[in-house]
Amino acid sequence: MAARSTKAVAVVSGRQFSQVAARCDAEAGKPAKTYKKFEEIRSEHDLYGPGVEAGKFPTDIEQSTGLERLEVLGKMEGVDIFDMTPLDASRLGTMEDPITVNSFGDEQYAGCTGFPVDSHGVKWLVISRERPIERCPECGSVYKMNYLGPTEDEHAHHDEHGHDDHHHAVAEDPKTFADFVKPDYRWT
Repeated sequence: MAARSTKAVAVVSGRQFSQVAARCDAEAGKPAKTYKKFEEIRSEHDLYGPGVEAGKFPTDIEQSTGLERLEVLGKMEGVDIFDMTPLDASRLGTMEDPITVNSFGDEQYAGCTGFPVDSHGVKWLVISRERPIERCPECGSVYKMNYLGPTEDEHAHHDEHGHDDHHHAVAEDPKTFADFVKPDYRWT
């Protein structure tokens, strides 16, 4: 005889608690809290939420901090902070016409799935400010980083002569097959 197991599931509500809490506050006649707009964010301090009153369930905007808060504030205004749109896969990137990858950081990862799309497994390429062009080893598609970040390093400390206060040893990039390509074939 086979035993049959069943699970009892209790449905409390058809919506999330954060939505319930927000509606309860609105129904209580309390004035809506004001939050900094995305354009008003100037420092890390601006990325801390106000929290919530004791005994209440916080909404996402009340409890989020840091990058999550920046993302939530951006989404509220229709800005995709992390730009999760896929790269152009309608063509093969060439040295003359590479596929552009926008980046606000010094380094960016790009995943190539080949041309035509999904013709090979994802090959992760690392492009950086020092090495802005990379070629996929599987299909040969070329990707170029378009740096959009700040032009100066805000963390650099200089003395009165403009020299760095801290002299750090610069680690050499790991060798790849691209390092052994004849200079005649390199992009300059």
